[in-house]
Amino acid sequence: MQKIKSLMTRQGLKSPPESLSDLGAIESLRVPGKEEFRELREQPSDPQAEQELINSIEQVYFSADSFDIVQYELEKLPPVLNLQELEEYRDKLKQQQAAVSKKVADLILEKQPAYVKELERVTSLQTGLQLAAVICTNGRRYLNIAKEGFTQASLGLLANQRKRQLLIGLLKSLRTIKTLQRTDVRLSEMLEEEDYPGAIQLCLECQKAASTFKHYSCISELNSKLQDTLEQIEEQLDVALSKICKNFDISHYTKVQQAYRLLGKTQTAMDQLHMHFTQAIHNTVFQVVLGYVELCAGNTDTKFQKLQYKDLCTHVTPDSYIPCLADLCKALWEVMLSYYRTMEWHEKHDSEGTASVSEGSNMIGTEETNFDRGYVKKKLEHGLTRIWQDVQLKVKTYLLGTDLSIFKYDDFIFVLDIISRLMQVGEEFCGSKSEVLQESIRKQSVNYFKNYHRTRLDELRMFLENETWELCPVKSNFSILQLHEFKFMEQSRSPSVSPSKQPVSTSSKPSTLFEQYCSCGNPFEIQADHKDEETEDVLASNGYESDEQEKSAYQEYDSDSDVPEELKRDYVDEQTGDAPVKSVSRETLKSRKKSDYSLNKVNAPILTNTTLNVIRLVGKYMQMMNILKPIAFDVIHFMSQLFDYYLYAIYTFFGRNDSLESTGLGLSSSRLRTTLNRIQESLIDLEVSADPTVPLTAAEERKEKVPSPHLSHLVVLTSGDTLYGLAERVVATESLVFLAEQFEFLQPHLDAVMPAVKKPFLQQFYSQTVSTASELRKPIYWIVAGKAIDYEQMLLLMANVKWDVKEIMSQHNVYVDALLKEFEQFNKRLYEVSKRVRIPLPVSNILWEHCIRLANRTIVEGYANVKKCSNEGRALMQLDFQQFLMKLEKLTDIRPIPDKEFVETYIKAYYLTENDMERWIKEHREYSTKQLTNLVNVCLGSHINKKARQKLLAAIDDIDRPKR
Repeated sequence: MQKIKSLMTRQGLKSPPESLSDLGAIESLRVPGKEEFRELREQPSDPQAEQELINSIEQVYFSADSFDIVQYELEKLPPVLNLQELEEYRDKLKQQQAAVSKKVADLILEKQPAYVKELERVTSLQTGLQLAAVICTNGRRYLNIAKEGFTQASLGLLANQRKRQLLIGLLKSLRTIKTLQRTDVRLSEMLEEEDYPGAIQLCLECQKAASTFKHYSCISELNSKLQDTLEQIEEQLDVALSKICKNFDISHYTKVQQAYRLLGKTQTAMDQLHMHFTQAIHNTVFQVVLGYVELCAGNTDTKFQKLQYKDLCTHVTPDSYIPCLADLCKALWEVMLSYYRTMEWHEKHDSEGTASVSEGSNMIGTEETNFDRGYVKKKLEHGLTRIWQDVQLKVKTYLLGTDLSIFKYDDFIFVLDIISRLMQVGEEFCGSKSEVLQESIRKQSVNYFKNYHRTRLDELRMFLENETWELCPVKSNFSILQLHEFKFMEQSRSPSVSPSKQPVSTSSKPSTLFEQYCSCGNPFEIQADHKDEETEDVLASNGYESDEQEKSAYQEYDSDSDVPEELKRDYVDEQTGDAPVKSVSRETLKSRKKSDYSLNKVNAPILTNTTLNVIRLVGKYMQMMNILKPIAFDVIHFMSQLFDYYLYAIYTFFGRNDSLESTGLGLSSSRLRTTLNRIQESLIDLEVSADPTVPLTAAEERKEKVPSPHLSHLVVLTSGDTLYGLAERVVATESLVFLAEQFEFLQPHLDAVMPAVKKPFLQQFYSQTVSTASELRKPIYWIVAGKAIDYEQMLLLMANVKWDVKEIMSQHNVYVDALLKEFEQFNKRLYEVSKRVRIPLPVSNILWEHCIRLANRTIVEGYANVKKCSNEGRALMQLDFQQFLMKLEKLTDIRPIPDKEFVETYIKAYYLTENDMERWIKEHREYSTKQLTNLVNVCLGSHINKKARQKLLAAIDDIDRPKR
C-alpha cells in the first residue's frame, strides 16, 4: 500500500483529503495526463505474468503507511554484497513496480469518470458549506440582538404561562382521579342492572387510567380495589351464566357472552356453561323428586334431603309416580331447550361475526376469533351427547326406583307415552337412539306385557264361554278409529288441525318438538290432555240409527199389498252385500232375488261384545307398540294370539263336526286345517290339570297356553226351529270375518313398525291365518245345511219310485215336490232368522249352495240305489231333475246351480258305450264306488254284456283301491 502511495506521489497524485481543511488541496490535485497513461498501456503486457508478479510481492509492502520500505530493504541486504545479485534483485523490484504501476494506471483509468463526478459533487458541497457558514454567522448576529432586546418582564410572562399549563394538566389529572374514586358506585349500579359488558368495559378503562396515574400514591390502592371488583364481576358473571341453564333469555345471554369476550375468556365461559348444565340436570331432578316425596310423606323431615337421588326415587309413591315423572320430564325439557337455544344463539352470532371479521384487516385478531369459535362449536356439539346421556341416566334411575307392574294398563301406557316423547326429544336433540332408556323400558315393558297379555287371554276365554252370540248394535258408519283405543292413529294423521285447514306447504318436512315449543309450551303438558277422552258414539239403539229411518224402511212396504211377506226386506247389493240407507221402491222389491235376508236394517257390521273387546285390546296393544317400537314384534305376536284364539273358539263352537267331514263334503281347506292345528299346538292347553308332578319345563310351556273354550249352555244349536242356531252362527262367523277385515285394515300400520327381520312372521300371519277367517263359513254353515233339509226322507221317497216304466212320463215324481217344499220351508226359516240377525249375501249364498249341493248329491245317491231302470225311467230322472231345477231357480239367485253337472253327468252316463264308460269311470272320480258300481249293474240289461260289466267293475275296484 505504501508502495502504491509512493507511486502516486511520484506521479503527482494525492490521496483524498481527510478533512474539510484539505479541500483547497483538491483543486491543485494533478490528474495523470493522457501521455502517461498511454505510455503505461503501450508497454507490452501479459496479464497472467503481471498478476504473478503482483502476487509475488511480499505482504509487508501492503502494510501501514508508517512502514519504511528503504529501511526494510537495507536490512535484508546480506553482509557480503554481490553486485550481480543486487542488480538481479533490483530488476525484479523494478518489474514488480512496473506491474503495480500499470495495475494502478488501469484502475485509475477505470474509475476516472466516477472520480470526476465525485470531484464535482465535492465541489458543490464545498459551495453549500460556505453558504451555510454565512447563514450561521447572520443567525448568531440576530440572536445576539434579540438577547440584548428581551426584558425581565417578558421572561416572567413566559414562566407564568408555563406554570398555567402545568396546573391545567394537574387539574385534569385530579378530576380523573376523582372519577376513578367514584367508579365502584357506578360499577355496583351496572351489576344490579345486569349490564355486565358495560361494567367490565368501565373496569378495564379504569385500570388503564390507573396505570397512567400510578405515580400518585392514592392510585396504587385504587388499582388493587379495581382488581378485586373485576374478580367480583367474574363471580357474578358465572352466576348469571348458570341462570341460562333453566330459562334461556337471548338478551341476558348476549350480555354474558359479550362480558366474557371482553375478559378474553370465551373458552372458559363455555367450559363453565357445560359444568352448569350438568349441575342443573342433577339439581333439577333431585328437587322435583324431593318435592313429591316430601309432599307424600306429609312432613318436613330433612332426612330425605340427605338421601342420594337413587335412594330418593324409591320413596315415590305409586299415586304420585306419574305426575312426578311428567314434572321431571318437563323440567329436563327446559334444560335441554335452553341448551338448544344456546346453540342456536352461537350459530346465528358466529355467522354474523364471521361476516364482520372478514371485512377487517387484523389478521392476528381474526385467527384468534376463529379459533375461539371453533372451540365453542366443538364444545357445544360434544355437549349434546353428554347432556342427553345425563338426562337418560336420571330418568332411568327414576324408572328403576318403582316396579311398573303395579300400574294399570292406562297408567302404564301413559308412562310409556311420556318416555317415548322423551326419547323423541333426545333423538331430535342429538340424533341419539336413546339406547339407555330403550333397553330399560323395553325389559319392563316386555315383562309387563307378558303378564297383561296372559290375563287378557284368560278374560277372552271367559268372555267366549259366557258369550250368547247376540248381535252388538253398532251404527252403520262404525269404524274402529272411532274407539278410544285407536284415537292415536287419527292424531298421527292429523295432529293439530284438519287437512282442509292446514296451510299449503311445498315442504312436507315435519317440524321438530324444539321448533314447535321453542318459544312457549312444553311437549309433556299435552299428555294429560289425552287422558280425558270424549264419550264414544258407536252404538245404535235398536239396529236403526233413528226412529225416522225405521219408519222409512217400512213405509213403502205398507203401500205394496201385492208384495209377498217373505220379500218385505231391504234390497241388498248382490256384489257387496251392502244395504242402502234409503228405502227401496216397489219395482226394486218386485225384481229382488230370493237369497238376500236383512230385516230392514242399516247395513251395520255384525259383531259381538266379545269382538268389540278384542278390537279394543288390539287398539291397546297397538298403542304400546306405537309408543315403544322396540317391542313391536312381541306386541304383534300377542295380537296374533288374540286372533288365533278367537278363530279357534269359533271353529270349536260352530264348525267342528266329524260326521259331516268324513263324508268328504264341506271339508275345511288344507290351509285352514293347517292353521287350526298350529293354533292348537302352540296356544291351546289341552291338558288342564294341577298335577304337581308335572315337570317344570312342561309347566312353563303350559303357562304360555290357554285352555280350550267351551260354548255357553245358553246357546242352543240343536233346534230345527232356529235352523240349528243359525243366528248365533251368523253372528259368530261374521264377527270373525269383521275382525279379520280390521286386521287387514291395520296391516300397513303394523308393517311400518315391524322390524325388517321379523316381517316374514307378519306376512305369514296374514297369509295363513287372517285370510282363512272367511273360509270358516263353509264348515260352519255346512252343518246347518246338512240338518235344515230332510235328505233321508227324500231317499226313502226316491226308493219307492218305479224306474223301469215302459212309457215316457209327463208328470214328475212326488219326491221332487217334497224336496222343493223342504227348500221353501228352509227359505221361510231363513227369513225368520233374518228378523233377529241380518244375513249378508255371502252367507245366504253359502247356505243355499250347501243345501243345493247336498240335495243334488242326495239325488245322485237315490239314483244309485235304483235296482232296475229302463230308458223311459232314465227320461223320468231327467224330467224330475229339470222340474227340480226350474222350481229351485225361482227360490234362489244362485247361478249356476251347484253340482248341476254332477247330477246330469250321472244320468247321461247310462247312455255310454263300453269303451266310453271305462274312460268315463276313470275321469269321474268324484262319484263313490257304490254309485259307479250301480251305474254299471243297471246298464247290464240294456247295452253292456256280462264280460264288459266285469271289466268295468275291475276298473272301479282299481280306482277304489288307493282310497282304502
